[in-house]
Amino acid sequence: MKTAIMTLKSVAPYSQSRKIQSAREDRETADDHEHRCWRERLHVNGDGLVFIPPMAFKNCLAETAKFLSVQIPGKGKATYTKHFEAGLLITDPLVLDIRGKDVEGEWLFVPGDGRRGSGKRVNKCFPVIPRWAGDVTLYILDEAITEPVLKYHAEQAGKFIGVGRFRPRNNGFYGRFEVVSLVME
Repeated sequence: MKTAIMTLKSVAPYSQSRKIQSAREDRETADDHEHRCWRERLHVNGDGLVFIPPMAFKNCLAETAKFLSVQIPGKGKATYTKHFEAGLLITDPLVLDIRGKDVEGEWLFVPGDGRRGSGKRVNKCFPVIPRWAGDVTLYILDEAITEPVLKYHAEQAGKFIGVGRFRPRNNGFYGRFEVVSLVME
């Protein structure tokens, strides 16, 4: 097993859309509930700091491998997809330097059921973090994932897939990042 430290820096804002867990209070309208609870869409640790879940990066890299379908040299038509899906592990979140209570919200008129093109629309607020950066630790379990392969996929992930709500893979432009450095040990 090898370890890689990937230092990332945002090139676009980051937004989260976690499900709100709080129930509506008696006689509380949907709009009042949204105003009261929208910050629950954030992932926040015990210290009150916002974090990007480790699976966001794991899934981002796996989706990138599938999207690119780069063939493994000497392995015929085989691609890196299954190697990134099963041979890569990220266990620690990227903790950002911002408290949940300090995050600004973005009010949007969106489909009530979350499906693009559906009928009923409602006002919802999504947290937006304008800039973010930090280190992500990756554990490479599969020898097919070499440093150049990982770096290429990570760079493309930041451009074409992204993390969070409204990322490029979901027809948006938030959650894009650049790989400042990647060091494999």
